[in-house]
Amino acid sequence: MLRRPEKLIAVGALAITALLAAVPGYAQQTGFNSWQDDLAPISGNDWNYDTAAHLLERAGFGGTPEQIQALAAMTPAEAVRNLVHFDSVANTHLLPFDHSGIHDPGLEPFPPSRPATTEMAKATGEALGIKVKPEGNRRLQPVVNKFFYWLRASVLETNRVGYWWADRMVASNAPLQEKMALFWHGHYAVNESKVRDYRKLLRELQLFHEMGTGSFRDLMVEVAQDPAMLSFLDAGVNVKGAANENFAREIMELFTMGVGNYTENDIREAARAFTGWNYVDLEFVVNTEQHDTQEKTFLGRTGNFDGVDVIDIIMEQSVTADYIAGKLYRFFVRQELSPTLQAELGGVLRDADYEVSALLEAMFLSKDFYSAASVGTHIKSPVELAVSTYRKLGLENVPGVPDFNQATGSLGQTLFRPPTVAGWAGGRSWVTPGLLLERGNFARDVLFPDINFIPSDRRNGSSEIQSVARRIREGLDITSATQPSSLGEGQIMAESNMLADRDEDFNTRYGSFRGWQMAIERVKPIPRHTARLNLSEMVLQQKVQTTSDVVDYFIARFMRVPPAEDARLMLVDFLDDELGTSNIEAARTYMEDALRMVLHLIMSQPEYQLA
Repeated sequence: MLRRPEKLIAVGALAITALLAAVPGYAQQTGFNSWQDDLAPISGNDWNYDTAAHLLERAGFGGTPEQIQALAAMTPAEAVRNLVHFDSVANTHLLPFDHSGIHDPGLEPFPPSRPATTEMAKATGEALGIKVKPEGNRRLQPVVNKFFYWLRASVLETNRVGYWWADRMVASNAPLQEKMALFWHGHYAVNESKVRDYRKLLRELQLFHEMGTGSFRDLMVEVAQDPAMLSFLDAGVNVKGAANENFAREIMELFTMGVGNYTENDIREAARAFTGWNYVDLEFVVNTEQHDTQEKTFLGRTGNFDGVDVIDIIMEQSVTADYIAGKLYRFFVRQELSPTLQAELGGVLRDADYEVSALLEAMFLSKDFYSAASVGTHIKSPVELAVSTYRKLGLENVPGVPDFNQATGSLGQTLFRPPTVAGWAGGRSWVTPGLLLERGNFARDVLFPDINFIPSDRRNGSSEIQSVARRIREGLDITSATQPSSLGEGQIMAESNMLADRDEDFNTRYGSFRGWQMAIERVKPIPRHTARLNLSEMVLQQKVQTTSDVVDYFIARFMRVPPAEDARLMLVDFLDDELGTSNIEAARTYMEDALRMVLHLIMSQPEYQLA
């Protein structure tokens, strides 16, 4: 187990206090107090390595010293333009998602539940592309197996999509494209457990990649017609005469205007306008017989509106630009935003006809962006923390150990699984005492990989499913193997129940077991290499001479908010002690582990969580 100085590892409430206390002190030292709320552009005289590093941290996920220096060599306008207008950036090394080929004909439309699936099979003789056996034992079992297969396979393939996206975040030469996709993913939050189709989630992500910095109005229309969103917000039950208000409410409350800027009647009328909007597999359709063609009165306007008309009317409201500008500002700049500045930012977005890139340029060039209130005050989300760590280490892709989805999930954020339609709360919710400890453990697992790691995508489901697998291996029949574990090991079901079970049309627990087997067989595994690191080579390339030089280099490379001087000195003392010398040349043949240990300590600091 790694030896870690107690004074360097803050735990619990003390860690939270240290984290929040670190913010204003650093900002006052490095920022410009008079620049707060000033949208005037920063001048070339104020542009340097630190401002370029701040820009890359917020408009991307940070980077290596070489990447930061390349931005610092530009003018501020050139640096911002290079990040915001990325269409011409060379990114041919980013490959499209490699599908496992798991979606079979007959799966669409996928039923809402197992009972719905078996009822369909009983009524029609077929479901999910599987015909019911004409006779014999458990006639519906293949249908049930197929139902659970798709549930499991979609989950596993969604994990692969998450990895593919994480690889893009790490390797892309257009980091803002990925950062904007992450923003929209939290803004238009849909969850795999509700959508249950990785293909729909991938298509929505591709929308964010393609349209993330373009017209917000056009993006809103595309998302409103996107099968992932239509599925998530129950478009299928929004029909003429029985309008479902879920979609209409969320469009106004979360996606465009914010609470308090519309009435309940506006929600009802908007819901009528969206009636008939649905999807078939991956395609948007309008079921005209289910669409309400009568006049609606919405936000003071009356007409035979459809969903696009409603969105256009929303875009005419001044509050819409203010709301979206404010949400983008809080994501990229800082949480605190005055009403005056929000209105000014909304004006920038309105004047640009809702072109997001224009607002981003204004924000990233502004003095406010580089002010004392903004610099080093953003608490990195779990995804930002992981990706920025990998980028600063100079990696070209995401290691398989630790598992990206598991690691970020243990910190509170799993891609394609936001907790609610409102996305993730963010901010201080990311740094509870327990989560701070887990952040340090993430750094440890990157630098000292777990040799006993078992990837979740190769495990055979839950403990219940594992129990079924074990019992079948022991020679039990399906009925005995699938009896509830609550009966206890060694206990058996009553003989009458066993006989009835043997005569049933299907066994749900066995179907879940077979579903996992079938899914694992077909879904391609995630590559499981560890991070290929050589900190000794990294340090020697800098021609550093002492342990103090090493600590200063690591702090400058990996932290945007440096630790207090007493913490820095303890880091130096720790490295001295581990190496038995302060002379790097003398320790060059055996210093790798000690370097990893001191970097682990740096990445465990509260300040490392800030950008």
